[in-house]
Amino acid sequence: MEQLSASLQENQAVLDEKIGVGRNFDVISRDLVIGGVRARLYVVDGYGDDGVIERMLSFLLSVTEDQMAQLQDMQQLIDRYITFGEVSAENQVRKILTGVFLGKTALVVEGFDRCALIDAKTFPGREVQEPTNGRVLRGSHDGFVEILLKNTSLIRRRIRDENLTLESRQVGRTGRTDVVLAYMEDRVDRDLLEEVRGKLKRIDIGAAAMSQESVAESMMTPQWYNPFPKVRYTERPDTATACIMEGHVVLLVDNSSSVMLLPTHFFDFMEEANDFYFPPLVGTYFRYIRMAVFLMSLIVTPVWYLLAKSPHNVPEWLQFITVEEMGHVPLLVQLLLVEFIIDLLKLASLNTPDVLSNSFSMIGALILGDFAVQARWLVPEVLVYMAYVSIASFAQPSFEMGYAFKIMRVVLLLLIALWDWWGFGIGMVLWLVLLFTTKPIAGKGYMYPLWPFNWRALKELLIRRPINDKNS
Repeated sequence: MEQLSASLQENQAVLDEKIGVGRNFDVISRDLVIGGVRARLYVVDGYGDDGVIERMLSFLLSVTEDQMAQLQDMQQLIDRYITFGEVSAENQVRKILTGVFLGKTALVVEGFDRCALIDAKTFPGREVQEPTNGRVLRGSHDGFVEILLKNTSLIRRRIRDENLTLESRQVGRTGRTDVVLAYMEDRVDRDLLEEVRGKLKRIDIGAAAMSQESVAESMMTPQWYNPFPKVRYTERPDTATACIMEGHVVLLVDNSSSVMLLPTHFFDFMEEANDFYFPPLVGTYFRYIRMAVFLMSLIVTPVWYLLAKSPHNVPEWLQFITVEEMGHVPLLVQLLLVEFIIDLLKLASLNTPDVLSNSFSMIGALILGDFAVQARWLVPEVLVYMAYVSIASFAQPSFEMGYAFKIMRVVLLLLIALWDWWGFGIGMVLWLVLLFTTKPIAGKGYMYPLWPFNWRALKELLIRRPINDKNS
């Protein structure tokens, strides 16, 4: 049975089985009599807004038999006697099931071949607060949460324009997760929009169990060997709003506090919200510092290892970087060991209670570092350079990009161990090849505006322009 019939008994048999009445403890079904006609109500406990449902039922139960006899279909019942704003008449069983599991209330009435889907729902969730990733010194301190409607309202609050479009879709055969495309009708890149729509339409998964990551990986071109992130996320409504105003597309996924910013380019990771909450000169300075630290985090330990490996080739004025006592463990193993220890501390801090996490990280680093130097497992120079790399990884907000650079740094160390300067050159070429061959989810190219070249876009990237009517 794909559609409802006019028989309440038949509809009840189908819906009771599929929704799981009696099988699922949280599914509530209620028999009613509205104007002398039998009806049945379905709602998932914990989703329905009890106050709204009670007020609607009190009004419906007051309908007389004469008033009920004048109705010809469900739409007339909705128009005359259901006071809630978000309600629709639905005939397809699959859409009714999806609506109930999304939190809507379904009302089936004898003699009508459609039911009323009433969107009187409320989701459990946390309140809007500043995200832990991407904090700003100035500006708004709100952030996206796991409830889709709250996230769209945070965008609506900032863009009060009729051209703002929030286009809803569902992905996943079983989960049927809600996703929303947010864009400006008069500014969006039409080719980009159609490309994103096409990729969403082709998604064929059971459920988006990992929310935005499941959706993103389903839209990506498979490149398992490429560590660079193909999509950029943000938990900040002001960042998402800025992208929408620039003609980009923002993809929101239900049950996720992060939104996807499309298209994604490599140089987008060099920008941050703090750049725009300070004067243009200061914001530009922040951007150059971030770029320099980003590049240094890739090459500082490989270059030091390359020079320390051959101290006889180091100029006199650089002799201070050489290692006086190599210790019992080879330098390459020391560097890889510290890379591993840093990740170990990060993972341990994630699973440590908040009250103890900060002290655990510091105590663990001090104890391990001091013991390793005294035991001559590590030389102090290794700890100094790896401490710089660890701090530099937090200079930009993308966790994924930080680990992409980490993997490339380890590859550079291994290549240098094999072929010295030739290995360093091969590693840098490999890094550039991976960057230029990375395929983002949508857009002109990962290295835009450098390739394909666009001087105007590149200039805006290098210099933070003052905000005016042309770029606001």
